[in-house]
Amino acid sequence: MLRFAVVGIDHGHTFDHVKGLLASGGEFVGYCPQTSVPALREAFEKTYPDAPQIDREKLFDDPSIDVICISAIPRDRAGLAIRAMKAGKDVMTDKPGVTTFAQLEDVKKTVAETGKIFSICFSERHCVRSAVKAGKLVAEGAIGKVIQTLGVGPHRLQLPTRPDWFFDPEAFGGIIVDIASHQVDQFLFYTGSTTGEVIASSIGNFGMPDKPAFEDFGEVLLRSDKAAGYVRVDWFTPEALPTWGDGRLTILGTEGYIELRKYIDIAGRPGKDHLFLVNGKEMTHIDCSGEKLDYFDAFTADVGNRTQTAMTQDHVFEVCRLSLEAQTKATRIGAR
Repeated sequence: MLRFAVVGIDHGHTFDHVKGLLASGGEFVGYCPQTSVPALREAFEKTYPDAPQIDREKLFDDPSIDVICISAIPRDRAGLAIRAMKAGKDVMTDKPGVTTFAQLEDVKKTVAETGKIFSICFSERHCVRSAVKAGKLVAEGAIGKVIQTLGVGPHRLQLPTRPDWFFDPEAFGGIIVDIASHQVDQFLFYTGSTTGEVIASSIGNFGMPDKPAFEDFGEVLLRSDKAAGYVRVDWFTPEALPTWGDGRLTILGTEGYIELRKYIDIAGRPGKDHLFLVNGKEMTHIDCSGEKLDYFDAFTADVGNRTQTAMTQDHVFEVCRLSLEAQTKATRIGAR
């Protein structure tokens, strides 16, 4: 049985990690209560009242723990992951797994030296049932050869809940690194690309003049030898929308297209995980709410078998590289 612990509960995605690994048969050993968001710790205590709170150094030093899950402040994730891998543990971290090129190189070096797994749980694919179904349809050839992805990741700001580091680009890595890594991951995955290049990117602050360093808009144009991709992310989800963001993905193929309305079908069907498929044979809506999330089972198997079925290590590193490059090259638009 896989035994795992949590270090860093500064983002809500930590709940996805624990829930997913428990569903895959893992044993939740405990967690470090240190956090910059006390409300998250309180929610953790209520959700997992039987899980012990343990100092992080004790968790790192416990040889019986197989995996450390990390949702710390983004700038701290790479360092914690390196500490965990050097202590003999595999790692599942929230995105972004790294916030600088230097961190990426350090993580690569540690993976090479230790042979440990550094996995980033890209929740907008790994924890979204419609995204899992889309991957299966693409693999089956339902839309032919994929030639472009168009991914949007709007988010609600929820200003009162945000800690100070949320507004510091050095802490969260910038909006492209922080959010658009999801869409970069999806571009590579659905197009079957092992590498890509950043053609253009932009960042901007349009709604928070009192936080001039903050970025509430970002876009990226990507290309590989197989396909093209466009990404837009922002913090402009209106209050009337009954969810945190109207995340969508359109996958264009030579014989049709798929559109995902991941979290809501506005003024349409109730619930989430809506998939629309159009090709030469059908135009249909698929309710993906019953689709199994297979990332956590695959990750658990990889830990035991030393395989890379959930996601290759090269894929993880390429998502990080492209996200960092797009952030670094981005032209600032709008107010300064």
